[in-house]
Amino acid sequence: MKYETHLAVAYGNGPREESPVRKPALSGGGSFLMIRILDVVISTLALIALLPALVIVGIIVKLQDKGPILYSHARIGQNATEFRCLKFRSMYQRSDELLTQLLRTNPEAYAEWQADHKLRNDPRVTPFGKFMRKSSLDEFPQLINVIKGQMSLVGPRPIIQAEISKYGRSFHQYTSVLPGITGLWQVMGRNDVSYRRRVAMDRLFARRKSVGLYLFILFATIPAVLAQKGSY
Repeated sequence: MKYETHLAVAYGNGPREESPVRKPALSGGGSFLMIRILDVVISTLALIALLPALVIVGIIVKLQDKGPILYSHARIGQNATEFRCLKFRSMYQRSDELLTQLLRTNPEAYAEWQADHKLRNDPRVTPFGKFMRKSSLDEFPQLINVIKGQMSLVGPRPIIQAEISKYGRSFHQYTSVLPGITGLWQVMGRNDVSYRRRVAMDRLFARRKSVGLYLFILFATIPAVLAQKGSY
């Protein structure tokens, strides 16, 4: 599948008929129901199968600095409603203080944060947290968000309030679908992808969402995670 064609369509710069993403075989309601069933079944089976490993991860997180195992943060979901997105805690407990101090004293870090709300060398992240982010282990508690219906396995990356302005007129498309654990952004390079291209991918997914695209991204996530491209 040629992602360049996808992005051209998303920006409105390419012929729609060249996109390899076809119209979903199911109706809108049928497609939604099928994806919801897949979300619940796959997430439940994954939690059961991975439970021993997740317990070990939780213990390591706890032993690092005696802080909470899980971290929840307010994110924007479908229909612009807020929800608490779960992750294994990958940062030190005083992470907000560390970030404020860094942004106040480091102009380069401030510019990087303003551009993508990400830092390649983030002083807030613990040593084990860096490993979890590289391997995407920190994302697994979001399976609970999926089961609760707040997220999907596949969809746009959940954003925070400060990022809404970056979506501009595309924000209504972003909020027309559930945010996902994985998506086009994740399989295309994650943090190596510019924010403008990320918005285009989210807009494209919202417009072309189907069971076929859902399954394609889900399977493409496996080699993307193993390659660890853009993960930090």
